[in-house]
Amino acid sequence: MKKHWWMREVAYQIYPKSFADTNNDGIGDLRGIIDKLDYLSDLGITLIWLSPMYPSPMADNGYDISDYYGISESFGTMADFDDLLAAAKTYDIKIILDLVINHTSDEHAWFQNLLANPDSPYRDYYILKHGKELPTNWRSNFGGSVWDKLQNGEQDTYYFHSFHKKQPDLNWENPKLREEIYQMIRFWLNKGISGFRVDAINFIKKDQTWQNLPADGADGLAKVTKAGRNMPGMNLFLDELKAKAFAGFDMVTVAEAAGVAYDDLPEFIGESGYFDMIFDFKWADIDVKSGSEWFRRQTWTIADLRELIMTQQLAMQAAGWSANFIENHDQPRATTKYLGEAATNLAAVKTLGAMYFFLRGTPFIYQGQELGMTNFQREDISEFDDISSIDQYYRSIDEGLTEQEALAVINLRSRDNSRTPFPWTDAPNGGFSKVSPWLSSTDNFKQINAAQALKNPDSLFYFYKRMIAFRQENDSLIYGDFSPIWSKNETVIAYKRLYKGRIISAYFNLASTDVVEVITGRVDKLMFETQKNAACITDNNLTLKAYSGVLFTEMEP
Repeated sequence: MKKHWWMREVAYQIYPKSFADTNNDGIGDLRGIIDKLDYLSDLGITLIWLSPMYPSPMADNGYDISDYYGISESFGTMADFDDLLAAAKTYDIKIILDLVINHTSDEHAWFQNLLANPDSPYRDYYILKHGKELPTNWRSNFGGSVWDKLQNGEQDTYYFHSFHKKQPDLNWENPKLREEIYQMIRFWLNKGISGFRVDAINFIKKDQTWQNLPADGADGLAKVTKAGRNMPGMNLFLDELKAKAFAGFDMVTVAEAAGVAYDDLPEFIGESGYFDMIFDFKWADIDVKSGSEWFRRQTWTIADLRELIMTQQLAMQAAGWSANFIENHDQPRATTKYLGEAATNLAAVKTLGAMYFFLRGTPFIYQGQELGMTNFQREDISEFDDISSIDQYYRSIDEGLTEQEALAVINLRSRDNSRTPFPWTDAPNGGFSKVSPWLSSTDNFKQINAAQALKNPDSLFYFYKRMIAFRQENDSLIYGDFSPIWSKNETVIAYKRLYKGRIISAYFNLASTDVVEVITGRVDKLMFETQKNAACITDNNLTLKAYSGVLFTEMEP
């Protein structure tokens, strides 16, 4: 691939509501992010992905936007955002925004206008259907039908929502709507942001036949993804989006497009693809049979994880560029999900982090990941905020789980796990705010917090700082090709990065016991260890300690 600036970046996702509260209302804000730029610069990140900070009634925590051109009062003002852009620039940190253009809030002016006016031109900005019955039997991503009646006294008029009922889908079949979207995108780019993470973008095209589908759940409904995601004809919209909104700017686009087949990746992230890189969720959702149905859980092994990672990396390499992650605002904490009982084992957490961080692609770190934050344990469904968690709890019970079993599943998968307030200190509320935060903190914030990490030279924070510096100093770990190493040890994930004749081999043991690896090449130089004396190399044997990893240069035999 041609080299691009965004290949060198190390991204850090901030969930503004939970990062740092400066006005003590229990909600994070933009001034809080500005105040913590020293911390982020010290870590070494080069790019911030800012989750939505637009005006919103917060039915889906900001992913229900009521004004594309504003800043939520709970987060600050446009002047605060401009200050954040300027301050980040002094640290050489770029900022990308969340671009949510599949849907708006039902409190957006467009939707409010159509409710008030039967002849509103904005009626064609959304998807409306008329009839005595639900137009289709499709299930929304947050449960229940994708159809709800307009709440304006009209009889038998339904609007479509792939997600929450307060998130009506936009009608991308309407060229006037598309032009409004493109104009808004260029407004933000002209402000000086460096690009977008593009939310749920492969939902913008629906099956225009609007037919019922075979039911796939106890509720008699069928998943909307079968008729409202990755539909034929979507390519025309995505080509136009790129040409009319993104063209002419030196920017990066990162697609959230779950369910894209690997064979289709060249269309998405090839040299002339719709986007620059893409998030893939196949190994993020390894613990569930369906990423959108948490109660359908499945067991897995490190060997299963390895298979998914290798397949994904080779597919991404063949097509274009990957955005690599183990956590985000929609996922539980990686420590708990991938490591289980070893979630607080520092050696294990470091090895897991290094394993994904040196894959081919741009690494994304989610806030608190660099501290080793873990999942919480809630005792009742009333303690959850996330609408998806609440829906999944009741769907789990409808599908045959007991209340106790359903609560266990939600604790494991809830999106609230990653949205708990950032623990800055061991003070009340983790130093996030002087008042009770909008969402309860994790139970272990007194042990896992930034102040503790910064005082401990062996902490995960300094480990991530060391990994970032190591990657940035080695072009092989940025531009190098990826080649799997298929270890006979089923707990080892290993691969090579190859660039300009240089070979870097990486081995990561995710087991609680030592393992011995046979190296086919000849070790040149040990470059990086996840812990002191992580490995012993003799002749062609590499002995890896439990929960340890190494990178070394290798010469061919």
